[in-house]
Amino acid sequence: MSTGVPHLAGNYAPVTHELTATDLTVTGAIPKELTGWYLRNGPNPHEAASAHWFLGSGMVHGVRLEGGRATAYRNRWVRTTALTDGAQLFDQFGNRDLTAGTVNTHIVRHAGNLLALAESSLPYLLTPELDTVGAYDFGGLLTTPMTAHPKTCPLTGELHFFGYGMLTPPFLTYHRADAAGNLVVSRVVDGVGPTMMHDFALTQRHVVFLDLPVVFDMKLAMRGEAFPYRWNPAYPARVGVLRRDDPHGAVHWFEVEPCYVFHVACAYDDGNDIVLYVVRYPYLWRSGSGEAYPESNLWRWTIDLGAGKVAEEQLDDRNTEFPRIDDRLSGLESGFVHTVVAASHPRHDPVDGALLRYDTGTGAVARHRLAPGRIPSEAAFAPADDRAGGAGWLMTYVYDAATDTSDLIIVDVDDMTAAPVATIHLPQRVPYGFHGSWLPDL
Repeated sequence: MSTGVPHLAGNYAPVTHELTATDLTVTGAIPKELTGWYLRNGPNPHEAASAHWFLGSGMVHGVRLEGGRATAYRNRWVRTTALTDGAQLFDQFGNRDLTAGTVNTHIVRHAGNLLALAESSLPYLLTPELDTVGAYDFGGLLTTPMTAHPKTCPLTGELHFFGYGMLTPPFLTYHRADAAGNLVVSRVVDGVGPTMMHDFALTQRHVVFLDLPVVFDMKLAMRGEAFPYRWNPAYPARVGVLRRDDPHGAVHWFEVEPCYVFHVACAYDDGNDIVLYVVRYPYLWRSGSGEAYPESNLWRWTIDLGAGKVAEEQLDDRNTEFPRIDDRLSGLESGFVHTVVAASHPRHDPVDGALLRYDTGTGAVARHRLAPGRIPSEAAFAPADDRAGGAGWLMTYVYDAATDTSDLIIVDVDDMTAAPVATIHLPQRVPYGFHGSWLPDL
């Protein structure tokens, strides 16, 4: 698609067809241990136009693996009320329609429910075939938006998440669903402004919120700005800690250096400390949400609960994003963090793509290089067995600029420098997107 709008050009351009294809062509050998779906969500404007990359209609792309074969590819729009009926998030009186989001950011499974997510709205329930069932509000109990980055505790099966507001308080509400999918905790966190809180952290004992200086600007919204968030140097940068065993208790706040964090890689308790691995930007959107991003790097934050301080340490100087771990270690010491080196924004020039595997114990970094012009998206971890933190593979869609095509590649995490163990050739291009999941059959 040829267009002068960066977020609608090249591999940011939407695809226009929903396809179902079977018996995909494969180079290499798909591990026979992998049976399930790799799904990834991302913006794909239905009318082939949107005012900002973040605002395109959600589309989920999925590949089915079974017995060493790639048996199917399927892509479907998430049919929100915004897509089907033209509903708006806010009406002229400021009333919010929680069903009207783009739902273009992530897709997860909890308690047997397949949920497409975007932080501006309710989640949407999908069928295993990726058809849209409708907005999902936990039986009428969820009355706020839901983050696109919920965390499932591997020990309790609970789903932890939050919703943030823009126009009026409450600006932050913390939620928890039990292992059966029942919403059992919803509490307002006071004292937070209209920050863009994209992600948060979970440990065995704590929930950690990120209150950082990218905030909603009503003046920009009134002027019709597509994405009215800006860097506000007067807004304090801090993290808030809540005890999981006291979900309605006090949130304790700790200052950090001004920065922005889209994504937390992992977090865990270490004695009286909380350790977070985050991808940190020194600032974001000082002049506008369409500006090129500064470099983002992997950092470690150590919250000393006794001293009330946060030690901040940059771990690497590579420009990287989209951190992922073995999700079975969410809230625990994960041992490894996987990130992507790619063109992470439509105003960035393409770079040689790579997948990185950080050993958080030794600091070693293993790299899987892609050929020039082949750009990966976020890579999800697919385990090889029941041993959390053990063997497995990284799975990601890769765009090939030379051929204008896309593949799903599978990389052995224990041999990152080797060629992919399998490259699955897809029947159509998969535009750059956000987050996804490997969902083995239950």
